[in-house]
Amino acid sequence: MVNPIDFESAGIAAPPPVDDGRGELGQEDFLTLMITQFQNQDPFEPMENGEFLGQLAQFSTVSGIEDLNSAFAQLSGALRGEQALQASSLVGRTILAQADTAFYDGASPLGGAVEIGASATRIEVDITDANGALVRRIDLGEQQAGTIQFDWDGRLADGDAAPAGTYQLSARVIRGTETESVPTYVRANVESVTLGQFGGDMTLNLTGGGRMPLDQVYQIN
Repeated sequence: MVNPIDFESAGIAAPPPVDDGRGELGQEDFLTLMITQFQNQDPFEPMENGEFLGQLAQFSTVSGIEDLNSAFAQLSGALRGEQALQASSLVGRTILAQADTAFYDGASPLGGAVEIGASATRIEVDITDANGALVRRIDLGEQQAGTIQFDWDGRLADGDAAPAGTYQLSARVIRGTETESVPTYVRANVESVTLGQFGGDMTLNLTGGGRMPLDQVYQIN
């Protein structure tokens, strides 16, 4: 007869207990316990209706939570699949999105737009560098209500070429003696898309290293 090994005397750490993957009770376990309780209850003091209904309610809750978790898992997978389809259609497209910064590549014009709800005497767009210095002011003149497009050719006020880089944009609407700041929209090319986790919003990776949430996109061309 082979004697069992005394791990402690031999100076060997005993192996950890085997995890059978059943750390939680499932529906079948709960039902088995409840039936066993019925079978072994005292016939002179049977379970009252309230206790029985309470256990049934607990069983329904366990079942409902498992069904809900399964439904959420399916929904998450569906949302991620839909995001992947949207992402594949956006790569290589040009977007118009609300932003106050834009990347100028040193060659192609930097484009954008402003949107106004009523006619304006004049609209001005200021372009400043990383230090906040004004490099160019674009005068769009008198405009009617709507979306007004603009382009910057990359030239400074003195006509010299501006270096490639990220620039700040700001716009204002002038109506008589009143001046109002309005948001700017920037055109940019989508190079890739980062999918959101757990159904979150996707992020667009733009030419020049910029990143933008999808909900900021105003138009896709």
